[in-house]
Amino acid sequence: MKHVAVVGASLAGLSAARALRSKGFDGRVTIVGDENRRPYDRPPLSKEFLSGDMTEADLALESCEDELHADWLLGITATKLDTSSGAIELADGSRIHADGVVIATGSRARRWPGSENLAGVHVVRTIDDAIALRADLRAGARLIIIGAGFIGAEIASTARKLGLDVTVIEAAQAPLQAQLGARLGAVVAARHAVNGTTLICGVGVAGLTGEHRARRGEDAERVSGVDLADGRHLPADVVVVGIGGVPNIEWLQGSGLRLGNGVLCAPNGGTEIPNVVAVGDCAAWLDASTGTTHRVEHWTGALERPAIAVDALLSGGINPCPPVKPPYFWSDQYGSRIQFAGIAAPDGEITIEDGSCEDHSFLATYRRDNRIVAVLAVDQPRLFTRWRRQIGAA
Repeated sequence: MKHVAVVGASLAGLSAARALRSKGFDGRVTIVGDENRRPYDRPPLSKEFLSGDMTEADLALESCEDELHADWLLGITATKLDTSSGAIELADGSRIHADGVVIATGSRARRWPGSENLAGVHVVRTIDDAIALRADLRAGARLIIIGAGFIGAEIASTARKLGLDVTVIEAAQAPLQAQLGARLGAVVAARHAVNGTTLICGVGVAGLTGEHRARRGEDAERVSGVDLADGRHLPADVVVVGIGGVPNIEWLQGSGLRLGNGVLCAPNGGTEIPNVVAVGDCAAWLDASTGTTHRVEHWTGALERPAIAVDALLSGGINPCPPVKPPYFWSDQYGSRIQFAGIAAPDGEITIEDGSCEDHSFLATYRRDNRIVAVLAVDQPRLFTRWRRQIGAA
């Protein structure tokens, strides 16, 4: 293998390039990215960067120790993968011919239908998204967040710190129900009310309303409110849509790869095509503990899993697949650190091992068939580290 192309220049792509060099690959490496920026850290976009406590320079992921000797093609999108010839077609009409391909094209924020030309409606996925939202977060403004997931909760926390009036709308009966289960999702989300954020659950959004007005030199249609499915109308100056992400895999149609909710992969990131692997938010790896494929859209997965996939790429899948660490993520909200590891079962047994939900400082475990499969902690970092090791050992 003389040339490996990494398609995607965020954390997963950078981690893959690092793994190639650390494993002794001395051939050519090409990194393709659709943004004009070098790899940067995304978690602070909804927190420190959004509040102005971090600069764009603070988000840089590359270090002086990186010696990737890679060719960077930034600001250009991959449009097709020809697996028979190893060619990657780019939006400018050029082609890259590579012996190996690492797919790391990530995901994009799901937008509210029909809101493309409505000013004041935001998603947060890129630096440009965060900059645009930050310009609208003025003290006293009415902010409505659609979706009470972790991104929505972090933006709510940041906006309250900046002095906005914040309402969060969640269609499910309890926030974070899919990630934490209804019981503990509600406990974690109780911090909204304590910090002055209004949380509305169990009702969907029927649509957004707008009005024509001039603001800051702009003469355009701007969002004016949110219509709920139960008939209520909530006035708004700013709306953030936080309803999940869509894997960037359209360019892989016709490539021969199996596609679903992401590129469907083996437990090591390998695909049916021996010289193609997938990592990061666009990759749905087979999970041995559940027997299902799913995307792990977390920072640690994009940092750690590419090394496993690169090993499979360079060895042709011959090397044994090392154990994949259980999914792990954290979230900072209203001054609290929330940590979660594993995969929670909807019907699993939940035990509060330490602390109390009332004090909003606790550690809880999730069990399935008398086996610990996940752990959740709120402001219990040391205890969480110990329990997380137990999940990994199991």
